Amino acid sequence: MSLDIALILNNWDYNSNEVTVRKITGIDGRPKIQMRLDLGILQMELEGRPDGTRPHGRESLLEYHNERLRRYSERHGGNEGFEISPDECNDVRQEAMQFYHRYLSLFHLGDYLDVLRDTEHNLQLFDMVREFAVEKNDRMSLEQFRPYVLMMNTRARACLSLEERDFDRALSQISDGVERIEDFLREVDREDMIDTCREIAFLQEWSERIRTNRPLSTEEKLRRELRQAVESENYERAAQLRDQLRELAM
Repeated sequence: MSLDIALILNNWDYNSNEVTVRKITGIDGRPKIQMRLDLGILQMELEGRPDGTRPHGRESLLEYHNERLRRYSERHGGNEGFEISPDECNDVRQEAMQFYHRYLSLFHLGDYLDVLRDTEHNLQLFDMVREFAVEKNDRMSLEQFRPYVLMMNTRARACLSLEERDFDRALSQISDGVERIEDFLREVDREDMIDTCREIAFLQEWSERIRTNRPLSTEEKLRRELRQAVESENYERAAQLRDQLRELAM
């Protein structure tokens, strides 16, 4: 059997202008995600670590280090002195990159709940490295990616709300996401970046598009009709609309 993947690549075009992903069923019968790249394909598991491994017998390095931290805290009465070595930080960064590829793929497949799972995983990894890495450079090495992960987490939450046509909740979630990114930038003394942050700009523009294009609620429709009735001096119709609005408020 040939190991050449040219046949697969020739039947699946790569487009540099978009994320090209698909779900397949593996030879083990389990669903997997494939992401088309310029030089080949990434294949990822849907559950656990994207590469399918179990580091130290755990589902992920996050789970492993959380378990280490729990045992350390029990022995020492707290977290002070717990450390993640430079080599361990390097392994954590590799895991975070795997989860990045998967949540990006999942977002384009519309699997927003799994995007939440994977972005929360990476945010917890970032927190752990920032707090417990031995080297200062390691502690800050993942923070540059936090605004993007927060943005993707926010997009997934809001998309779930939009699927339920709950526009108000989606707008509130986007506002919360913007605030989380702004708070982070202030925390790392980069408040000067708030006005130029691409992630904040994207969320704000998306929020405006939702406000502009969302369907009007029953109350909004009645208020618009009422305004038009008053402007056209159709006071009988205006009175009827006021009565309908009062009934809605009861």
